[in-house]
Amino acid sequence: MANISLSGALPSVDSIQESYMAQVHRRRLYGGLTLLIFGVLMMSGFNIADNRNAGGFWDGLDQIGDYPADVLSEAWEKRANLPGLIAKYFPALVETINIAAVSTLIGAIGGLFLSLLGTRGLAKWPRLISLFRRISDVMRAVPEIVIALVLIFVLGGGPVPAMIAIAIHTAGALGKMFSEVAENADLKPVEGLASTGATWSQRMLLGVLPQVAPNYVSYTLLRFEINIRASAILGFVGAGGLGYELRNAMAWGPGRFDEAGAIFILLFGTIVFFDQLSSRYRNRLTEGQAQ
Repeated sequence: MANISLSGALPSVDSIQESYMAQVHRRRLYGGLTLLIFGVLMMSGFNIADNRNAGGFWDGLDQIGDYPADVLSEAWEKRANLPGLIAKYFPALVETINIAAVSTLIGAIGGLFLSLLGTRGLAKWPRLISLFRRISDVMRAVPEIVIALVLIFVLGGGPVPAMIAIAIHTAGALGKMFSEVAENADLKPVEGLASTGATWSQRMLLGVLPQVAPNYVSYTLLRFEINIRASAILGFVGAGGLGYELRNAMAWGPGRFDEAGAIFILLFGTIVFFDQLSSRYRNRLTEGQAQ
């Protein structure tokens, strides 16, 4: 009798199905409302920006290809000059790569400490975990270009402000990624080292880093790709490198579009090269194979 009464108290299949469908409909309704609000905000923001521009977006839409066409046509007419121009701007490319490499290295070291100090079970000061996580959030929340503009105002133009700006943003971004990897690390080696009297740095160096090193290096290589693009973009605000030369060539207008074309070739080839190279090594690290 007890079994019968207990089975009678369980919800029926129909009631479970009705409850599930009600939750599905509610979720779809909330999703539709969120999408509608997002669309309204996007349209209103677009209209405000379009009204504040010197020219309307829709009025100039048919001219969107005029500038690239002028660059390509002039670069093709002066294609004999491209090898010499590529050699001329190669030092600026090296400067851009150096900015990306140094900022990635410094940012990876900063992200390493932020991740270990902000991960539960690994942090040296558990009460300060939230503080280190918020520091990481702030560092990656501020765009590199904003940091670079402030630093250029203080330090002047050149590669140093760009390097510092990218390093700060990289430390915040990698700190978040590294922390997620460290949270999945096995704590048994750490506990074993702690039982022998190892210090916190020794526990991290010998117990945690060997487990997470492949993913850490993989994320660092991925970030290096991103930082090459970022260092080129920061050149437009006077932070040196290939982006600075590209801004000058584009601002000069017709007559120097062949230089802009040569810089585009250098930049595009560099990004593709490092993208393929880092992708190959990242696949080796994470999957044990090169694709």
